[in-house]
Amino acid sequence: MGPLSGIKIIELAGIGPAPFCAMLLSDLGADIITIHRPSLVGVEPVEPVAVMTQGTLARGRRSMAIDLKKPDGIAVLLDMISECDAMIEGFRPGVMERLGLAPETCLKRNPSFVYGRMTGWGQDGPYAMAAGHDINYLALSGVLAHVGRREERPVAPLNLVADFGGGGMMLAMGICAALLAARTSGEGQVVDAAMVDGSAILMTMMYELMGRGRWDNRREANMNDGGAHFYGVYETSDGKYVSVAAMEPKFFEELLQRMDLDLTDFCGQWDKAKWPAAKQRLADVFSTKTRQHWCDLLEGTDACFAPVLSMEEAIKHPHNVHRGTFTDVNGIMQPSPAPRFSRTTAEISRPAAKPGEHTDEVLLEFGLDAAKIMELRAGSVVA
Repeated sequence: MGPLSGIKIIELAGIGPAPFCAMLLSDLGADIITIHRPSLVGVEPVEPVAVMTQGTLARGRRSMAIDLKKPDGIAVLLDMISECDAMIEGFRPGVMERLGLAPETCLKRNPSFVYGRMTGWGQDGPYAMAAGHDINYLALSGVLAHVGRREERPVAPLNLVADFGGGGMMLAMGICAALLAARTSGEGQVVDAAMVDGSAILMTMMYELMGRGRWDNRREANMNDGGAHFYGVYETSDGKYVSVAAMEPKFFEELLQRMDLDLTDFCGQWDKAKWPAAKQRLADVFSTKTRQHWCDLLEGTDACFAPVLSMEEAIKHPHNVHRGTFTDVNGIMQPSPAPRFSRTTAEISRPAAKPGEHTDEVLLEFGLDAAKIMELRAGSVVA
């Protein structure tokens, strides 16, 4: 029973950050009911976007199929909202209002309701109605310009930062905070999570460094963007890679000692003028041995070292195996719930549901009888 056990949340099926948010809350024990379109019932996910919606990110919840373009479908959902704690929606601004599911409508039915909204640009502003994806939000928030090699174009850090860090995770935190506020005040509210805002706040430390005149706008010119010799990635003799993050002098000294390098050759650790030469020197040394050699020498020490692993390798690494960092669900290895709790254990309660799989079950829970459910089916309101 996770820490959010007893919390009931409606998720309107979407892509990327919204289902990731729902996955996090479900792992923590919330009862998430996903609302799919009836047209998806019986359709196997093939396209990448469909897999994002109905794959691992959809684990742990039940699925209903309701046609929200029909008044009776909206009526069913509003009845459910009156008995639920929160909702997650990821449509463009104005879509929910046109459906008849505006925040004020939902809060009128349930004054303590938490209305979670996930968008790229936010509910207002010059970009609000424009389409976009992760890389666009990184570009506008000042993140993307600082990721990559100095003499090359910026590099997209997968879609981790805006979609999942600045988007889904921020919305999950916002919903939890709003639920806590509702418990004490009895009043619900809207949580407006914009990926551009979330991406920006993840850059707080870098913006402070810029404000203090301690940030170089060139890529690979700062302490944690690959510019420093003591914080970066190095290739080994077998074409693999290792990571080093020995920022503190004592950790850097240990790294050098274990690599049998003379500390005097690397004096002035924080002198940026010396970084290029020091970086080349470490690169030359790391390239002489295999990744496994450096693992045998440096893993588990205070040298701040770790091998750069592929996903296949990460699943099998002894530390991750010991921690149970990955879990097999129906033959798919996937990250386990995080963080860990000492008493209210987070868990994956079930694999991803098929669209509409639990329609009847949920409707019965919310008080509809079999005759009413058959009526809704006959009218293609639910499936």
